[in-house]
Amino acid sequence: MFLGQHSIAKLIDHTLLKADADRKSIERLCREAIEEGFFSVCVNPFWVKTAADLLKGKDVKVCTVIGFPLGADTPEVKVYQGSAALDRGARELDMVVNIGAVKSGEYSVVEREIKEVKKAAGDSIVKVIIETCFLNDSEKIKVCRLAKECGADFVKTSTGFGTAGASVEDVRLMRETVGPGVGVKASGGIRDLDTLVRMVEAGANRIGSSSGMRIMEQLRNQKREEEL
Repeated sequence: MFLGQHSIAKLIDHTLLKADADRKSIERLCREAIEEGFFSVCVNPFWVKTAADLLKGKDVKVCTVIGFPLGADTPEVKVYQGSAALDRGARELDMVVNIGAVKSGEYSVVEREIKEVKKAAGDSIVKVIIETCFLNDSEKIKVCRLAKECGADFVKTSTGFGTAGASVEDVRLMRETVGPGVGVKASGGIRDLDTLVRMVEAGANRIGSSSGMRIMEQLRNQKREEEL
């Protein structure tokens, strides 16, 4: 699969979700996203307005996380978080499902939170983080189907804060489950160009990574070597 520099940049949500991320780090993240043409920056809710102000008029969206990273907030809290983030300038919401509810077989909780967050989001994108490292294949399939039925725009592998990140096998399973009409975001441990390409080949059409600059530099080096 051939992916050009522009197309790869537009796959990437340039991510900084560390607890110690400061204003200078967020400013740098936004500058890098503009320079490289990344699809979005993904930041914690506190930094949404800062990012939105820095990216005003630019072709880079602001993404934030909801119920992050454990997914254990109530549906009401997740709806409030999502609505507040949208008011502050977010255009994409990455919501962690209630993993404990999934493990307990309480899928009505998951259905409610996805439906209500998506309703609050309106035309904005909602990605449902299923945190694959904690689920068996049956649970992964069930949550992906539920996310699709509830109107989610994407299913997403991981928070990056669990015991493991994205895998090719999980991305392939998720794509097979949701079909072509729902996006699949691979996130967690995607630190190089080769891994990104494998995820795309498996069915991902969005990549969450804190290593976007490294990936783009690898792509440029690859292009230079091909031209020699």
